[in-house]
Amino acid sequence: MKKTFLIILGLVVVVALVGMYKFNYLASKSGYDVDGNKLEVGEKSTGYKNATYNIGAESVVLVDGSAETASAPDSAIKIVTKYFGNEVRIDLNNDDREDIVFLLTQTTGGTGTFFYAVAALNTEDGWLGSRGFYLGDRVAPQTTEISNNPNHQNVIAVNYADRAVGEAMLEQPSVGKSAWLKFDVGSMSFGEVEQNFSGEADPDVMTLDMQPWTWVKTSYNNDTELVPNKTDAFTIAFKKDGAVSVTTDCNSMGGTYSVTGNKISFGPMFSTMMFCENSQEQDFSSMLAEVQSYFFTSKGELILELKLDSGSATFR
Repeated sequence: MKKTFLIILGLVVVVALVGMYKFNYLASKSGYDVDGNKLEVGEKSTGYKNATYNIGAESVVLVDGSAETASAPDSAIKIVTKYFGNEVRIDLNNDDREDIVFLLTQTTGGTGTFFYAVAALNTEDGWLGSRGFYLGDRVAPQTTEISNNPNHQNVIAVNYADRAVGEAMLEQPSVGKSAWLKFDVGSMSFGEVEQNFSGEADPDVMTLDMQPWTWVKTSYNNDTELVPNKTDAFTIAFKKDGAVSVTTDCNSMGGTYSVTGNKISFGPMFSTMMFCENSQEQDFSSMLAEVQSYFFTSKGELILELKLDSGSATFR
């Protein structure tokens, strides 16, 4: 009898231990600790798709790559966060362990789908989720890759398509953009670094409509130079349908353009009619009227060449 009792007691202990192990494992996988407390950003989880990330001001606990919470107490509207992908594996904190950078999406009950870049640090004790870096609403992710610039150690380039300035959200994303991100372990967040295009851009794949272009300077062949008095005031955006929109230090303009090979010309421009003292708008408009061809440089620049080899305008 005593022997039977001891055998039964032993089986009970084994079952209890197995149950505790299973509970601990599932709790950490689902983003909660063994006491049922929600893991916060910086706390450890057993899988990067089950870790906790900070999106905006809220902590989001992923379970198998997704999370769903009410937007407000007793609200039927749900905030849904999901693993998107575009993974890059890299040692972000130099501990000889492979970490992961990937994209998340979040919907909040409206029409928007918001994209974020996040990191998961692979520590000896589990995965640590980061704060999300906001990319945009309804963008079209392309690739996520490690920068090959020797001056950019552990920098991640997130490439995606977005809409041109002023385009409606119903338009398909068509403007190529890149966010170059450097991870800070102390704050568990990404910071954006300056993009150094020198020797990195491929002129063969660049297009006029890939982004809005900002006027930097116009160099004339008589050794004179015209530069904008206001940084970033003058921009030009080309659309695939032949429309062009321009901003200046005073008015907004629009019109059409046509391209044959590398030859380009602008049609008549319409403009708002504000008066701005000391504006360079007339000089800029006159320069555009003299443009006859274009090309791209390995620095990521657009060069508009003027008629009669009189000079060229540089845009970035």
